[in-house]
Amino acid sequence: MDLLFPVDDDDTDVVDRWSHTPSSSSSQRLDADREEEQLYFVPYRWWSEARESLFGNNMSAVKGDLYAAESSGAYLEPMGIWGYDMKAEIVLNMRRAHSSTNKLKSLDCTEGGDYALITEWMFLRALKWHSELKEGEGFYAGEDTLHDLFSLQIKLSVSGETNSLVVKISWKDNDSAAFSKACDIFCVESGMLSIWDFSGKINQFSTHGRTSLSDNFVQPDAEIHLELKVYGSSCMMKKRKETKNEMAVEHPMIGSSFNNSSIQMNGSTDHVNSNFTLNRGSPFGRGYKEACNLGLTGLYNLGNTCFMNSAIQCLVHTPKLVDYFLGDYRKDINIGNPLGMNGELAFRFGDLLRKLWAPGAAPVSPRVFKLKLAAFAPQFSGYNQHDSQEFLAFLLDGLHEDLNRVKCKPYIEGKDVEGRPDEAVADEHWRNHLARNDSIIVDLFQGQYRSTLVCPFCKKLSVTFDPFMYLSLPLPSTTTRTITLTVLSTDGTALPFPVTVTVPKYGNCKDLVQALSTVCCLKDDETFLVAEIFNNRILHTLDKASDLIDLIRDDDRLVAYRLPKDNETSRLVVFMHEQRNSLPKNFGIPLVARISSLSRGSEIRELFLKLLNPFFMGAEDSMNGDDDDNQNNSNEVFEMEDVTGTRLSDGDVKSDSAPGDDSNLGPDFEFYLMDERPLLKGLKIQMTELVPMKGLARNIKVLVSWSDEMTKLYDTCVLSSLPQVCKPGSAPKQPQETVSLYKCLEAFLKEEPLGPEDMWYCPNCKTHRQANKKLDLWRLPEILIIHLKRFSFNQFFKNKLETYVDFPIDDFDLSTCIVHNSQQSHHYMLYAVSNHYGGLGGGHYTAFVQHGRDQWYEFDDNHVSPVGEHQIDSSAAYVLFYRRIADV
Repeated sequence: MDLLFPVDDDDTDVVDRWSHTPSSSSSQRLDADREEEQLYFVPYRWWSEARESLFGNNMSAVKGDLYAAESSGAYLEPMGIWGYDMKAEIVLNMRRAHSSTNKLKSLDCTEGGDYALITEWMFLRALKWHSELKEGEGFYAGEDTLHDLFSLQIKLSVSGETNSLVVKISWKDNDSAAFSKACDIFCVESGMLSIWDFSGKINQFSTHGRTSLSDNFVQPDAEIHLELKVYGSSCMMKKRKETKNEMAVEHPMIGSSFNNSSIQMNGSTDHVNSNFTLNRGSPFGRGYKEACNLGLTGLYNLGNTCFMNSAIQCLVHTPKLVDYFLGDYRKDINIGNPLGMNGELAFRFGDLLRKLWAPGAAPVSPRVFKLKLAAFAPQFSGYNQHDSQEFLAFLLDGLHEDLNRVKCKPYIEGKDVEGRPDEAVADEHWRNHLARNDSIIVDLFQGQYRSTLVCPFCKKLSVTFDPFMYLSLPLPSTTTRTITLTVLSTDGTALPFPVTVTVPKYGNCKDLVQALSTVCCLKDDETFLVAEIFNNRILHTLDKASDLIDLIRDDDRLVAYRLPKDNETSRLVVFMHEQRNSLPKNFGIPLVARISSLSRGSEIRELFLKLLNPFFMGAEDSMNGDDDDNQNNSNEVFEMEDVTGTRLSDGDVKSDSAPGDDSNLGPDFEFYLMDERPLLKGLKIQMTELVPMKGLARNIKVLVSWSDEMTKLYDTCVLSSLPQVCKPGSAPKQPQETVSLYKCLEAFLKEEPLGPEDMWYCPNCKTHRQANKKLDLWRLPEILIIHLKRFSFNQFFKNKLETYVDFPIDDFDLSTCIVHNSQQSHHYMLYAVSNHYGGLGGGHYTAFVQHGRDQWYEFDDNHVSPVGEHQIDSSAAYVLFYRRIADV
């Protein structure tokens, strides 16, 4: 019996318990971990009922060996309140008996002296099976209590015969409560017990003796100290208690490691019965029975690890995955897979899952699991926030590689699929995939989709069949958004005016320009340039049709310049305004115009005065006149300029001053070219000189310096008026957007062109093409994971969609979405949800899990509480977990 002591969670290095030296390699550490699996001593009937149900016709896979055990020390007398004598000891002489299948089936399992020795995975599987039975079917159907599970230290040695062993249980090696319970179990009057070994450990030890242990164990007559987990002690003693009518006297017990302990001494003093309860609080604040429900155990938050806790709780409540890791999963661990993690990730996950399904309600710390995970995935080290779906994808992939039953992956050359039916190609791809990937993760979570690519030029068709682990579905948006912009003409014919348009909330700037064009009756030879204004300057332009409207905030100020369509020779001139005084300051909306040619400074001046024409005081009434009125108004502006000296006409300066001397123009406007970096006042533009074009960008920035007289002649208030995109309280409150899960799936499966960064190389065209791609579901997995793409990212902005997704709980029917008619069901039932609350900066993850019969629970880190089904379907749902059900 080569069982080792269990390793505490706080041990980061697995230690060889015999040599007391750390192991040197991952494989050695994992082997040591495998040896640590506990042995459990349970009633035979309790185990056999679960064994028969769990394994059915395959019961021979878990064979049992019968041992006849003769006990001595049956009539140990206690020594008052101090317990037993220090030399008190129970001795069991165990001899292997001849057993048969018929004996196993016909044995009277109600006898009190029939017990079974099983491994940890057998115990956990049986415990889960019993806990799922209906209430009211006796002890074996769920009346178990936690005080029926206790640890017992024993000494094991081999006698002179290879099929005989001696087990000693002493008072000094155990606390008083455990020893008194051992007396109740082993010290029977007949002295005979029947013990069935289903672990194979006793036979292994008795056959090979000391050679099965570490080489460091060399003492010929030494005793091995082992720990047994004893479960069901109250049932073991039930029959004997019913035959005794002695009055019980209660005495306190000293030296017990359990809280609330008491001793009941029978008048015959033939044994001691210990009753105690564990000092563990219920997470529900309810009765003890509900608190002991297996699987309702929380996980401590180690610091921003709610993303991990949420994903883990969904996985550890996946029915077949739970049965697998509660079972003998270690036989599948692949420590030689270079793509895996030496099996350590699978082992730590299995260990964590078993802790969450062990009897008891104390929350579990996933610290050791996280440390092991971070050793192989540094992105999850530390305590930063992460995405639960990204963590889930990495974990499933890592578990698959650690549990891959394929030890040596074969090389498979792809065959030509031209002209072959899709069914044959899909089956071949799936067989090739399974030849290299075979694990419980593939069995449960992986499906297959068909990917079709079509070249837009030569119509070349390419069909491939690829596996998938989960589906990432987009959230189609139908909600609109109202945006207010200020429209400016660039021909000097109209004052700025605000326009409010309605656009898709998650659309792009192409949708915005199209809405503006409709409202403003844009001509075919015109276009809009949309810009954001900040500090009286153009912060940036939204000139890319693909720019997202998400980039526009409610407090932004947008201007739409109405411009003639661009041509190769025209330049864009941007005029910014500065008030000339002792402390110059910027003001007003930048004015924009296109100019086909630029030679003299006077042309810059004329263009600017044309743009200023609508802002001239008193000119507002004339804006409603005809073209002649506009021309007259323009003449008024030029005549107004004679106040400062000379009237400009046709680009000439009527002055007696020397060329280049424009001091006679008076204090009206001064023009300066702006430097790009930094954006400062640069060279002053002279009216009669050529504008230096060398080194200028295609967009010319000009700073206009206004004198005090000019600010009085033009309406600078109108020029500076710029409303926000959405004034607080002005927009009507929009109802929460709702979209069905079927619509999300439809958007995922629709045909769409590949992005420019994801071009496809067409074998016919011999070049990369932006092909059209279509996905179809071909093969569905047992467990379908659906990721709702709530988070959007780009180089400027990241956002979370709060769209309410209406997803089915009882019947998610995918019959119309799958293109391959298979014999499997296409109906699914929801059993877990990973939720995300809040925004990107301070969000929180929880999980909803269906546990038991139609009862849902919320797992919020270490807090677990029941919830109603109506609370499951919320806008916080992020990752959905469905399991296949029979056709309805």
